[in-house]
Amino acid sequence: MAGWTRSDIGGFLAKQGILIAFFLFIIGFTIANERFLAPENIMGVVRSSAILGVMALGVTFVVISGNLDLSVGSMMSFSTIVVLDLHDKLGPALAIPAMFALTLCLGALIGFLVGYLKLNSLIVTLGMLSAIHGLTLTYSGGKNMDIADKGGTWFSIFGQGEIFGIPVPILIFVGLAALLGIVLARTPFGRKVYAVGGNGVAATFSGIRRARIVFACYLLSSFCVATAGLIQASRSLGSQNTVGQGLELEVLAAVILGGASLLGGSGTIFKTIIGVLILGFIQNGLLLVGLQFYAQYVVTWIIIILAVWLDIAAKRGRLWSPLA
Repeated sequence: MAGWTRSDIGGFLAKQGILIAFFLFIIGFTIANERFLAPENIMGVVRSSAILGVMALGVTFVVISGNLDLSVGSMMSFSTIVVLDLHDKLGPALAIPAMFALTLCLGALIGFLVGYLKLNSLIVTLGMLSAIHGLTLTYSGGKNMDIADKGGTWFSIFGQGEIFGIPVPILIFVGLAALLGIVLARTPFGRKVYAVGGNGVAATFSGIRRARIVFACYLLSSFCVATAGLIQASRSLGSQNTVGQGLELEVLAAVILGGASLLGGSGTIFKTIIGVLILGFIQNGLLLVGLQFYAQYVVTWIIIILAVWLDIAAKRGRLWSPLA
């Protein structure tokens, strides 16, 4: 770094600081516990991160379009409870599409409020977080859901199955990531998402229907949440009605860690995957070194603050505000 100015170093840390911190975490966790880099532990982390990752894929589109979605956690609880309940009433072949349809209706409602009525996405999705949570409790009667015949259903394939030794949740995550990565990077729709998030007014004057793009992003996010709910329900064949509570912050942290800007207009699916894995490995490392699971909440908060700081710093090219 010979010849670099203080501003150059600050800009580099702003753009790559989270990756540097991640590698330092990896080194520290490996020294503290040799099991950290064991193949079975790595596979376990990726598998356990699949649900969070699938949700993060959809939220990536929402964030790039310049909006937020804080309803994904409660929406995942809703989709999980619904598909488990309908499994015994209708059978899995009908329960799955019915759950997707209901979850997409929730996404369409949010997309309509934010896209067409132009309401603030933070306020709308924060309100929907509570509303959908209440809807889930009402639907379930405040009770948890379980499949009656856990040993006689093919429904478990989505969460417990393997294909060629690879867990199905990982295959779903990777397959959906590949598809959405192509959509975002290689299609006119993807370019419009970037345009709307980068400068909504300019996008509108250039002929892009901003409301339609925002609506589609929320619809896509709800589809990903329904997929995550399917995996969650299939993995345990039963669930608490609050299974997704708090996941919205982890999803947002993973997306921002991957480089998507809260200001909109930047981010990629590949980087979101990296953000998901960073969060997954850090949480796994904390457990291996002996910290209790509730310590993850504090670490997640610290990571969110760090990611937002680096995001803003990357925009201005320095770590510290010129006024500091």
